[in-house]
Amino acid sequence: MPLPWLDRTWRLKRVDDLPVWSLSCFYVRKGHRRQGVTTALIAAALRAARRAKAPALEAYPLDADETPSASGTGYASTFARAGFTIVARRTPARPIMRYDMTAIAAPGNAGRCPPPSA
Repeated sequence: MPLPWLDRTWRLKRVDDLPVWSLSCFYVRKGHRRQGVTTALIAAALRAARRAKAPALEAYPLDADETPSASGTGYASTFARAGFTIVARRTPARPIMRYDMTAIAAPGNAGRCPPPSA
């Protein structure tokens, strides 16, 4: 869902007028990290957004190449594997990444990850 407070944060404010849904944070209990939980949560969020006909899903992860510390927002590489692309980067360590729900069916998207199963 859209999160109005993001527009008040200059690093994360809207990139354009597309009414995106936002994944702002994940909490994975310490003993369960590095086991694919974030990947499963991203897949579930994509399914929910698709069912609700959201035009896009955005995330605000950390780029592990820039910031190697633990992240409640996830890492850019995890989102990239799920088919998200960087649409803006206002600071080196925090890209704004987007999964465009409408682009999957468009011609020329052969390299994109297929939609998660419903």
